[in-house]
Amino acid sequence: MDQLDLNLLEDLTADGRVSYAELGRKYNLTRVSIKERIDRLRQEGIIEGFTITINPEAAGKHVSAFFEIDVEPFYLDSVAHALAEKPEVENLYLMTGSSTLHMHALLNDMEDLERFVLNHIYSLKGISRVQTHLILKRYKSRNGGLRL
Repeated sequence: MDQLDLNLLEDLTADGRVSYAELGRKYNLTRVSIKERIDRLRQEGIIEGFTITINPEAAGKHVSAFFEIDVEPFYLDSVAHALAEKPEVENLYLMTGSSTLHMHALLNDMEDLERFVLNHIYSLKGISRVQTHLILKRYKSRNGGLRL
């Protein structure tokens, strides 16, 4: 990857709908040249896809919660797969440190949060501890960041 590839990734992260022609004008290249570069980035797996960003609050999701979930090793995969299937779950990671799973979920309200915790977390076999953290204010949120 060269500097132009990095610039294109930055531009596409900011606006995934930007046209090849617009990018070509910005970098003094043809639309075809830009398309070929972006196609190569997709073929190499650097760009995995294009998506939209939804404003959770405008979509009725007023509670954004992070969960630290400790799981007994034997149950890790079954718990992770069960949680990953829930539509409320935005992200789910196996982490190092004091917690096994780190999860982000978007919920309608506090009652929805309570229902989710009781029915979809506490009900799973193998969970030994759950800590819930609510977002009070979002200073930065970047979709399309690096996937490690």
